[in-house]
Amino acid sequence: MVEAFLKILRRETSGLHEAAFLLGFFALLSQVFALVRDKLLASQFGASADLDLYYAAFRIPDFLFVTLGSVVSLSVLIPFIERETLRGLPNVRRFIDSIFTVFLASIIAIGAIIFIFSPTITSHLFPGFSVESNSVVSLMTRILLLSPVLLGISNLFGSLAQANNRFLVYALSPLLYNFGIILGVIFLYKPFGLYGLAIGVIFGAMLHLLIQVPTILRLHLAPRITFKPDLALIKEIAYLALPRTIALSVSHIAIFVLVSFATLMAEGSITVFNFAWNLQSVPLSIFGVSYSLAAFPALSRLYISGEKDAFLAKFIASAKHIIFWIIPCTALFIVLRAHIVRIVLGSGEFDWTDTRLTAAVLALFAFSLVFQAMVLLCIRGLYAMGSTGKPFYITIISGFSIIAFSFLFWKLFEQIPSFKYFVEAIMKIPDITGSSVATLALGFSSGSFLEAVLMWIYFTKIWKGASTLLARSFVQVVSSSVILGFVSYLSLKFFGQYITLDTFWGVFSQTVISAFLGVTAWIAALTLLKNKELPIIAGTLKERFWRTKPTSPDTSLV
Repeated sequence: MVEAFLKILRRETSGLHEAAFLLGFFALLSQVFALVRDKLLASQFGASADLDLYYAAFRIPDFLFVTLGSVVSLSVLIPFIERETLRGLPNVRRFIDSIFTVFLASIIAIGAIIFIFSPTITSHLFPGFSVESNSVVSLMTRILLLSPVLLGISNLFGSLAQANNRFLVYALSPLLYNFGIILGVIFLYKPFGLYGLAIGVIFGAMLHLLIQVPTILRLHLAPRITFKPDLALIKEIAYLALPRTIALSVSHIAIFVLVSFATLMAEGSITVFNFAWNLQSVPLSIFGVSYSLAAFPALSRLYISGEKDAFLAKFIASAKHIIFWIIPCTALFIVLRAHIVRIVLGSGEFDWTDTRLTAAVLALFAFSLVFQAMVLLCIRGLYAMGSTGKPFYITIISGFSIIAFSFLFWKLFEQIPSFKYFVEAIMKIPDITGSSVATLALGFSSGSFLEAVLMWIYFTKIWKGASTLLARSFVQVVSSSVILGFVSYLSLKFFGQYITLDTFWGVFSQTVISAFLGVTAWIAALTLLKNKELPIIAGTLKERFWRTKPTSPDTSLV
């Protein structure tokens, strides 16, 4: 039985849609676990000061991971792995051992410095916390510093696995990570308090790493510490990876600053922000991340081999399918926001006020979903080409824009009553304590829009005609998604007369019925508009689940 499981993990995955659906399926499972995790936390704490401390403690380890840890991510390493593979196994072995040794030494050294000065660092980064609260955050941060080490090594393993078309093991990792956190909430909180939650995160990070070990051993690619790393190769990676790493990290750095802003707002603001962020990340992870990850190795190979037409065809196909899924999800999140939050989080200490505020922040985040997803794909497409300069500057501009917009909206909200009234009225959160946190989501979406526009302008300067190839599909999906949102809204109003919202099952049934009718109208509209992605996706799903002959993907540029 164990051997059968390992055989499944070692299985190769071929084709954009098969890989994307595999990653998307396990991303969905992982997000289900993440939602269970959030529901447990919401029920236990509500939007409270304790949960604010828990989420604040994540920021420094997360920052370390997305900056230094992202150097060994697949977005950075896969082009190098593809190049070294063409040169032969000895080059691959030298590359792996060198990058592993330098990464491990660097992250342990920096982590040790942060560990020593943690109380001072957290007191400056989270100025709204008291001395007691800062002490708790500091100790939790020290515990969580082990997670970027484990996740960084796991990222290296994931890059090697994906370069060899082993997508399954990579897809399983985040699911196990969330599973470990859930165990921490259930079993470790009572005996150890908030520190038990941090221990659960470390356990999840260990599972994230260990699931990939059998595949790496099977591929004979397990890294080893070397006392003679190839410094010329490391210098080359650092030269090319630094702008990529910063570019991939900018949004996380911006979130770091927004959380710092939230410490100066009402109690529970960090929690509301994080809950809404996690909810909006569900479709982004399932569709945006999955398609961009699935396409990246192929885009790298096609560009390196000089197949420029095939490269553009693969990119446009990925973009069309990201748009196909993300925009209707945006419509559903905006219309059903309060219902979604009530279903996922609404129990125990998480009351109706918390629900309304989280729903408003979620809706503001949802507006940026398609922009976030397209930026992920554009960055990976440009990185596959070896283009790092312009994406670097664009993401830097975006990061500063997110911070600037958020700060501006926050101050306008506090100082101009008409602006505050406008935001609260639009989002239906009048006179709710802590409503200023909505301005952070508004700032993030504004900055994400700017980044997507700039990134697309740059990409289309290189690949002229890309907008034309994407325009028809984009208009079709947007039009049908407007219909989806309208039908779902009318359904809510109609069935709200007959279904009580005082129970979980009442909210759940109204949400499912409204979403089903909206999606049905969406499919009908796409069919009438003769959308090309609909039959492709239907054929791929049919082939995966019923093993019949699939519909051939449309990779034409027409």
